[in-house]
Amino acid sequence: MKRLTMSLVALATSATVIGGALPAQAQSQAQAPKEKSLVQVLTSDGNRFDKNKADFDILTEAALAIVAAKPDSPVALLADGSVKLTAFAPTDQAFRLLAKDLTGKTIRNEEKLFTALVDLAGVDTIETVLLYHVVPGSTLNSKKVLKSNNARLTTAQGGKVKVKIGKNHEGPVVRLVDKDRDDKDPKAILGALDINKGNKQIAHGIDRVLRPINL
Repeated sequence: MKRLTMSLVALATSATVIGGALPAQAQSQAQAPKEKSLVQVLTSDGNRFDKNKADFDILTEAALAIVAAKPDSPVALLADGSVKLTAFAPTDQAFRLLAKDLTGKTIRNEEKLFTALVDLAGVDTIETVLLYHVVPGSTLNSKKVLKSNNARLTTAQGGKVKVKIGKNHEGPVVRLVDKDRDDKDPKAILGALDINKGNKQIAHGIDRVLRPINL
């Protein structure tokens, strides 16, 4: 628990460093984006917690909570469809696995899970974690990702994520190597690729939360 607390403090500290890195870029973009943003597509299901562990309610609510608390956060770029970016989107189950690693408990109710993560980590830390899932300036569809073996992607948080491409009996395997050396790396979900395809902002579902430090 002491190590976890120190890790969360480190994440919160890094959040203050990146806290104004991208808003100026966002402000320079058109105020009325012509293309659909990721926020638009992720909230299109009614923007509510549910029992579907394969969708992205916790990610969406986390992004909205950050922008509400910190209007100038770079996370707001997810709502500006004129800005090119690629997001690796953890499912609700991915956040459930993260919470179990941090607390030792399995929290099935999505709203309680979201509240537990906010109470445990704080808004600044969650902001840092979310930005580690965003690659600004590029729209990387699944075809581009599958050709990116060993590529190191620079995230909006400032850290890098390494792409590793493999194969199994079901087809290609896209693994994202983060900074946590002691836990399983997230993998892309083949049935949740190219979310918001055709727009400047695109997302790919992943089965675990990327970690910007070694927890």
